[in-house]
Amino acid sequence: MKKFKKLAALAAAVVTMSALSACSSAPANTVFSVDDLPGKTIGVQLGTTGDIYAEDYIEQGSTIEQFSKGADAVQALKQGKIDCVIIDSEPAKAFVEKNNGLRILDEEFVTEDYAICISKENTELKEKINAALAQLKENGTLDAIVKNYIGDDTKGKTPYVSPEGTDRSNGVLIMATNAAFEPYEFYENGKITGIDVDMAQAVCDVLGMELQIEDMEFDSIISAVQSGKADVGVAGMTVTEDRLKSIDFTDSYATGTQVIIVREK
Repeated sequence: MKKFKKLAALAAAVVTMSALSACSSAPANTVFSVDDLPGKTIGVQLGTTGDIYAEDYIEQGSTIEQFSKGADAVQALKQGKIDCVIIDSEPAKAFVEKNNGLRILDEEFVTEDYAICISKENTELKEKINAALAQLKENGTLDAIVKNYIGDDTKGKTPYVSPEGTDRSNGVLIMATNAAFEPYEFYENGKITGIDVDMAQAVCDVLGMELQIEDMEFDSIISAVQSGKADVGVAGMTVTEDRLKSIDFTDSYATGTQVIIVREK
């Protein structure tokens, strides 16, 4: 009996040590502000605004690790493979909520305006979309769409619904997106939803068009629009000088903030 108790105690000790080892496998956080980014390994989603701005730190000794999905960058952070993740604030909140041991720095990294990317040759469609966005801003529809996905007091209370009998005689608008950017675009019950989806649907309602969504990797969106495989790209996309070399943008429809996710300990 004593031998059995000793074996049981030894087994319990091994389990406890294993658990402690697993909890302490990731190194301690070393990023406490934007000033700490030089020399660090920074995780970003390939082709995003965070990816673009993070490149500025390469000449300061930082290493940039690019991931096809934001969720993959977050997992690498949890495992201690990278020091931080730069990503939009709203998806960051969703990632932190779903992953224990992570937090968002209070200091903002950069503020940006989101717009719809469109081919430089498609000026007529751009003008129509801008007119539709102006109408949706003026009548409060756009603001209601954003509030439906952001904020504890308003989230989910004002879902966008297309007006009954909406005309769809003006054809199909193909929207390229990357549905891994909650709350802008993400899967829910097998269907792509989010701020960008509702906004694009509202625009189509104004234009008398049917919305068709194509999910793809983020860094494939611009080329899809350039080649004509998609009419527009909508994926929480920021207007940058580099992107403007190859693509055009509509007026802004939302403002976002890039933040830094780090480990808690």
